[in-house]
Amino acid sequence: MKSLGHWLASPWRRSTAAAVVGALPVLAFPAPSLWWFAYVALVPWILLVRTAPTGRRAAFDGWWGGFGFMLAMHHWLLPNLHVFTFVIAALLGALWAPWGWLVRRLLGGVPSRGRVAAALVVVPSGWLAIELVRSWQGLGGPWGVLGASQWEVGAALRLVSVGGVWLTSFLIVALNVAVAVLTAVRQARVPAIAGLVAAAAATSAAWLWAPRPDTYDRTRIALVQPGVVSGPDSADRRFDREERLTRELAGQDIGLIVWGESSVGFDLGDRPDLARRLTALSRETGARILVNVDARRSDKPGIYKSSVLIGPDGPTGDRYDKMRLVPFGEYIPARSLLGWATSVGEAAGEDRRKGSEQVVMDAGNGLRIGPMVCFESAFPDMSRHLAQDGADVLLAQSSTSTFQQSWAPGQHASLAALRAAETGRPMVHATLTGVSAVYGPDGGRVGPRLGTDTAAAQVYEVPLAHGTTLYVRFGDWPLHAALLILAAWGVTGVVRFRRGARESLEPPARTAHGSPGRPGR
Repeated sequence: MKSLGHWLASPWRRSTAAAVVGALPVLAFPAPSLWWFAYVALVPWILLVRTAPTGRRAAFDGWWGGFGFMLAMHHWLLPNLHVFTFVIAALLGALWAPWGWLVRRLLGGVPSRGRVAAALVVVPSGWLAIELVRSWQGLGGPWGVLGASQWEVGAALRLVSVGGVWLTSFLIVALNVAVAVLTAVRQARVPAIAGLVAAAAATSAAWLWAPRPDTYDRTRIALVQPGVVSGPDSADRRFDREERLTRELAGQDIGLIVWGESSVGFDLGDRPDLARRLTALSRETGARILVNVDARRSDKPGIYKSSVLIGPDGPTGDRYDKMRLVPFGEYIPARSLLGWATSVGEAAGEDRRKGSEQVVMDAGNGLRIGPMVCFESAFPDMSRHLAQDGADVLLAQSSTSTFQQSWAPGQHASLAALRAAETGRPMVHATLTGVSAVYGPDGGRVGPRLGTDTAAAQVYEVPLAHGTTLYVRFGDWPLHAALLILAAWGVTGVVRFRRGARESLEPPARTAHGSPGRPGR
């Protein structure tokens, strides 16, 4: 231990160690999918931060750890954004600097049982505050939220239905704090064990008493995934392949057919021939087709990504324009300042335009669908609002052609399981390229996944559900609770500081012999 402490005495060695241990939680996400590792992945980071010699150094440990976490979480952007990936990771990593200070404040040295008990709720609350801030679209959105690593764990999905992915994140961080205390602060084992018992009790309560979705019927939904099509005239050749795959669905009693993101590369107003071909496909298959148009609009200026519903009589008039765009991929924030990113990577040459509102569409036979486009499936509030507006099925149209060989496609598809569990509504993740998958109202997978090497039309028996979840009813209450906990802890700290300052200014009391003594003695 002394040799390790000597090695960490170098600021750069310590920073490197912080970056390495900060990256460890990424192993809990797809593709490694070591979901169980999330419960201890933060322990090395916490143990490092608590030994920081000063609060300032602890903040640096938090920043460097955040940098490692963000760089590892977004490593698949390196071939496209190059050096800018490091800039993004450094900027987002700074969000963990206050968290590092907080960890040392509560767990540094030999903490009392009271400080450990406070750490079990305050440190997870600090983590949730970070996830809240970086969930803003302009900072990249909620990609890599810690609770999302538990997308295939039944008990965690039950927790998600109660408090969204945020509640799972809170409990994971609390468990890591408890394990860190059991490892390094043996004098405070009692509150640490109590924290583990409380987490187990909360999970058990959610499993036993949280409302479960009541399934009542099924609908047949087909996903058309054409795979990667590159080279000259790729948009036309992709459409031809999608058309051919869709024809295979004729006579299979399909309720809805879903194409992926950017499946149509031309505005249908400019290409009436494509609109006629889609209409003929709808008649031939007996189902409406949800396509995604990525093109310059013919009826208004700018490029939009839009979900468009096609029926047997042509476009139905239902259209959803993507509202939350991918920073740098679809627009450049503060382009006048950061436009140089286009010269060092594959950033957007022209900003896409945003839609103004979410849309629930009538897909026929009483089926109401709530479309989202790609990146938007990462935002819990969007699927929650669609469920509140009466959507029977949530849909995400996506494409990860640029990142086919990375961890991104699998991680993106996993988000649909969380959105389904949060809302009690099945969710379809349909990709142009990438990983396509369908999840039932409880977050469990329905049918096979279509991998990145697949070009196919696949039919799914999708269960529909009545009722609602606690998360849909009460929203992001774990985030609100976390902010209240942080505020209460901050107020308590200020009160103690002022009380200590007053006591230090009071003159010492005198004894019967006239010598100074301590007050109250």
